[in-house]
Amino acid sequence: MTIAALLGNPNVGKTTLFNALTGSNQYVGNWPGVTVEKKEGYIDKSIKIVDLPGIYALDTYSNEEKISKNFLLNENVDVIINIVDASNLSRNLYLTMQLKQFKKPIVLILNMIDVAEFKGINIDFNKLSKELNVTVIPISASKGKGIDKVKMLLMSSNFLKHLDDNDYHFNSEQDTYEYIESILKKCITYSKKNIVTPTEKIDKIVLNKFWAYPIFLTCLYFIFKFTFSYVGQPMSDFLDSSLNDYLVPIVENLLSSSSPWFKSLIIDGVIGGVGSVVVFLPVILSLFLGISFLEDSGYMARAAFIMDKLMRKMGLSGKAFIPMIVGFGCSVPGIMSARTLESEKDRRLTALLVPLMSCNARLPVYALFASIFFPKNQTLVVFSLYILGILLAFLVGLIFKNTLFKKDEEPFVIELPEYKMPEMRSLFIHTWDKGKGFLKKAGTIIFSISVIVWFLSNFNFNGMTDINSSFLSNIGRFINPIFIPLGFGKWQNSVSLLTGLMAKEVVVGTMGVIYGGDLSQALKTAFTPLSAYSFLVFVLLYTPCVSVIATMKKEYGLKMTAFSISYQLILAWIVSFIVYNAGKLVF
Repeated sequence: MTIAALLGNPNVGKTTLFNALTGSNQYVGNWPGVTVEKKEGYIDKSIKIVDLPGIYALDTYSNEEKISKNFLLNENVDVIINIVDASNLSRNLYLTMQLKQFKKPIVLILNMIDVAEFKGINIDFNKLSKELNVTVIPISASKGKGIDKVKMLLMSSNFLKHLDDNDYHFNSEQDTYEYIESILKKCITYSKKNIVTPTEKIDKIVLNKFWAYPIFLTCLYFIFKFTFSYVGQPMSDFLDSSLNDYLVPIVENLLSSSSPWFKSLIIDGVIGGVGSVVVFLPVILSLFLGISFLEDSGYMARAAFIMDKLMRKMGLSGKAFIPMIVGFGCSVPGIMSARTLESEKDRRLTALLVPLMSCNARLPVYALFASIFFPKNQTLVVFSLYILGILLAFLVGLIFKNTLFKKDEEPFVIELPEYKMPEMRSLFIHTWDKGKGFLKKAGTIIFSISVIVWFLSNFNFNGMTDINSSFLSNIGRFINPIFIPLGFGKWQNSVSLLTGLMAKEVVVGTMGVIYGGDLSQALKTAFTPLSAYSFLVFVLLYTPCVSVIATMKKEYGLKMTAFSISYQLILAWIVSFIVYNAGKLVF
């Protein structure tokens, strides 16, 4: 089997090319020992393509660069597919020069050739191929142009043999950048000057000092509107009604002759716990589809640039905003991606703030409570929680900057890619990857906790019992006084927060098991709109799940992990207390 390593700078269309070449024949995991995504795909079962992390060079020490370098050195790579931005070759070819030194066959993919042509950049592909002594193929990955030619080349039986005859040596005494410029002078001519590109026109508005922040907030708001008003929540409501009106009666009928405890386990434990979480899959998929659209369009890099000024007030650069954006998906990769920041101070401070970003695991809790208590304002309520997390991260960062992290700030350098219309296939594949992770968690952690919660809520030392005399009720009543001043002081709610330490989705699953029957009606008797919002604020801010805690301990040690757990618990209690008690004065 032929093994091809796919490399390129960030934002050059590497993922789009990978998806176009491999289609659905992809396998996603993590590189051994680090939470950096590892993608492998196949062409016709004869060519394996390994999508390596996006990097600018191989001469520094980020995890992404180490992974790429070690893979090229230690794995049996047959060919390197190096994708570059055709409109910015002078920068992109720096990595190409470094790749040539591995003495592997290289196929140089010139992506965004349409953008280069619009800018009046005319590339002599044959001459560039001869100068670099590599195979050159121009493509437009987002439009699907040139993909078939890449496939045909990789599948050609004489392809590798031809490449093995190539000479990969260049003058190492010459600066890599001087060498690149000398080549480009021979291969590129310019037919237009002073071209104002669509990207430049858009950036005059999007990066305007008066409009930048309102536009950013508006983009986020419309993503939540799409999620909770138009697509995600309506589909979740349909699934929920289908589950309760059709599936549960069918299962009850099938189990009519079973023992009461087994029937309760299946309906109240498994369906009530797992089912009450799984119905929110459309909400999660819709939200990630929106966020992925912003990422693939090139706007998220602008968001980091926009946030730089505010981040500076916290002692961080705009680059730290990227791990926080990742944290909207999951805090684990958000904390891990803080590794890419230059200073230890930035890494630690960012890791402490990332859990305040509202991860997708909290979304089922938000969606459930917002649909019950705020049916006409679901979008606004959920949006407010995300904004609250960002504002509190800013406030906490400001406090930590002036107390725990009094050190110099780091410079901020980020590339702003060309805007492009995201490729829908790539969007859906990326979104489904997140959905599969959610379903996997539902089938493992949430299922296990639901069964445990069912057992604890139906048994005590004397055997099967009423829920009010169960193990679970005793645990809940022990910790319940902590939450009474916050407005949701019932033992059922306390226990749900406790089990939420395993995974935040379990909060809903636990409530589905404990309250049973019509969960919406049960919650209406347990909460008021004000106490419901106070509960959501606590869920937003309190100690993250065990996976996040384990990651924090692995990355930064026990002392910082204990501090993170403690400060988030205290912060969650204080803010929820303020929300509830201030709300009572107003409403």
